[in-house]
Amino acid sequence: MTASQPASAFSLLRNRFVQAILMSTLFLQIGIWVRNIAVLLYVKKMTNDDAFAVSLISVAEFAPIFVFSFIGGTFADRWRPKKTMVWCDLLSALSILAVLLAMENGTWHAVFFATLVSAILSQFSQPAGMKLFKLHVPEHLVQTGMSLYQTLFAIFMIFGPVIGTFIYQSYGIETAIGVMGAAFLLSAASLAFLPRDRDDAGEQQNSRVLEDIKAGFRYVWSSKILRTLGGGFIAAGLGLGLIQPMGIFLITEQLGKPEDYLQWFLLVNGIAMIIGGVLAMSFSSKLSPQKLLAIGMTVDALAMIAMGLSKDYWFTLGLQFISGFALPCIQIGINTLILQNTKESFIGRVNGILTPMFMGSMVVTMMLSGLMKNAISLTPMYIIAGLFFLAGVAILLPLFKLQSRIEPVAEKALAK
Repeated sequence: MTASQPASAFSLLRNRFVQAILMSTLFLQIGIWVRNIAVLLYVKKMTNDDAFAVSLISVAEFAPIFVFSFIGGTFADRWRPKKTMVWCDLLSALSILAVLLAMENGTWHAVFFATLVSAILSQFSQPAGMKLFKLHVPEHLVQTGMSLYQTLFAIFMIFGPVIGTFIYQSYGIETAIGVMGAAFLLSAASLAFLPRDRDDAGEQQNSRVLEDIKAGFRYVWSSKILRTLGGGFIAAGLGLGLIQPMGIFLITEQLGKPEDYLQWFLLVNGIAMIIGGVLAMSFSSKLSPQKLLAIGMTVDALAMIAMGLSKDYWFTLGLQFISGFALPCIQIGINTLILQNTKESFIGRVNGILTPMFMGSMVVTMMLSGLMKNAISLTPMYIIAGLFFLAGVAILLPLFKLQSRIEPVAEKALAK
């Protein structure tokens, strides 16, 4: 078993689809991290450290996901996935040009528009990418593939903040936004190396969009696995929304460190994610995805509670490492469960239904986080967030009874 693990990873790296998608992800992560760090520091500067304004950055990033996720997922099932991903990257690059023109005319609030547009377009591109993954990666390598994919994200948890901080502090917000646009264009160029879309992929002309939407809801409702995942998503979203915009204040106020320390917290988190992703890859044949998910959520919940109580910088940094170590288990578990238990023709709609459950609940508490931070201290916010995650684990417990992959039994429901 151990000897086959490196061979599996090597065969994945030789896969033409995997090569193209990893290259595209490389450029996208550069653009995303430059955006995340540059916009955060820029808005914080322009608003004199206003917590509510900082929280609005996250709202601009995640609220469109709640609104457009199901629409994007539905059309991802109808359209050709490769073409969808390329056009999304090109339109994102075009939106960056509009932002730069607006900023030249003195409208600094246009930085929110860059985040807004890329968040909307990602709702069409991401499910298309999942559909291609389902098409081109053998099923027995899906969990290993997800581990490899998440490891790339972890690498940018290390280098992304450093790159974003360097570009913003050295060259300013305009150059940072320009780098975003170039990254989207390079991502689109990388996707050109993807295998051609199948002739029968997407573009379902025989059904109406409304019928596809109804079929998607019936499909998810007919699957016990997908219904249970939805409940866990809601609980986790409520918890994460409370603390997602508050990390920089945990550093500057509770720990008394300069804001530049944010990049070192993310650095530690990224190193932990790489280690966690590699270990998750090595254990992918021994642990079911539902167990990986539950373990990751439990560890993250306890780490959140401890971070809220901690006043010591090094102890909190250690907790950040533990949290990052567990995060790949959550991501790999979720994506593997969805891919293994969803038919190819429903990948987009399943993502489009489950994602709003998570993002919608997260946006609700995210919009309240700035006000709550001003009303109460950070400590109870982190404790409440951890308790939400533990509630999510309790919701997911029925999945432990599943011994093997189970396809949703949706035929009767779909016939209605």
